[in-house]
Amino acid sequence: MNDVSALPSNHTDCQVVKVPHLVFLVLGMVSLSENLLVVVAVVRNKNLHSPMYMFICSLATFNTISSLSKTWETLMMEFSDVGQLDSRGDSVRRVDDIIDALLCMSFIGCICSFLAIAVDRYVTIFHALRYHNIMTTRRAAIALAGIWALCGVAGAVMVAFCDATVIKIFFIVLFLISLLLILFLYVHMFLLARSHARKIAALPGSAMPHRSLRGALTLTMLFGVFVVCWAPFFLHLLLLMVCVENPYCECYRSLFQLNLVLLMSHAVVDPAIYAFRSAELRNTFRKMLFCSDSPLCYKVKALFH
Repeated sequence: MNDVSALPSNHTDCQVVKVPHLVFLVLGMVSLSENLLVVVAVVRNKNLHSPMYMFICSLATFNTISSLSKTWETLMMEFSDVGQLDSRGDSVRRVDDIIDALLCMSFIGCICSFLAIAVDRYVTIFHALRYHNIMTTRRAAIALAGIWALCGVAGAVMVAFCDATVIKIFFIVLFLISLLLILFLYVHMFLLARSHARKIAALPGSAMPHRSLRGALTLTMLFGVFVVCWAPFFLHLLLLMVCVENPYCECYRSLFQLNLVLLMSHAVVDPAIYAFRSAELRNTFRKMLFCSDSPLCYKVKALFH
């Protein structure tokens, strides 16, 4: 992902912006800790075994894979810089291909999981009475199996044919289609929340519906963070295809590593947006971190009393 082929090759006045390896390492470790905590919490708490949390767990798992892969890649680059690892060796290149495949798989998986969460929220709001008939655990599991199979194949194909223009086009089209679908769903949900807020405000003696407005603002924040973190990377891919020689485009491509930082930052923000706003998840985190629900914890505490 940090290959120099992604950076400008012609001579321009713009210097390539290089982000220290420590930044990627810190982002990877923080993201890994947060998302792994979400995965363990969803698996442990039976109350969270519902379609919505299954999609959140899938998103956190993809983020965990990307964090592990990027952290391992950063460590390899660090060892290579100090002369402890030969980056030209066949084994190193094979490992690098596997890491890139996992990164591509996890990035596509994040987009698909994000879209699945948006669809789940949409069904929750517009088909509330039929939600449990529409969004069953079995259907959610089938959808997740399809997402993981698609992402696994796509990750391998993208690395095998990384120089092909059609691969970049596929990645960009996938992002644009997902973006438009998510935009449609969230705008529709935002309008519904605002309509409900106005109706409640018009009732005699009613207070300002802070919860409805807060929910609408949350949806706006989710979509905004997604666009801010992902759009620069896909703009970079687009410029690689349609704007090869232009010096202004090359100046933007010199910011490639900053775009990767934004991409990884989304994996850090995800748990805060989706998970830590859930009261059930917060209670699970509290029990896990303070060891308040495990029989082993009770035995350990009993030893000190």
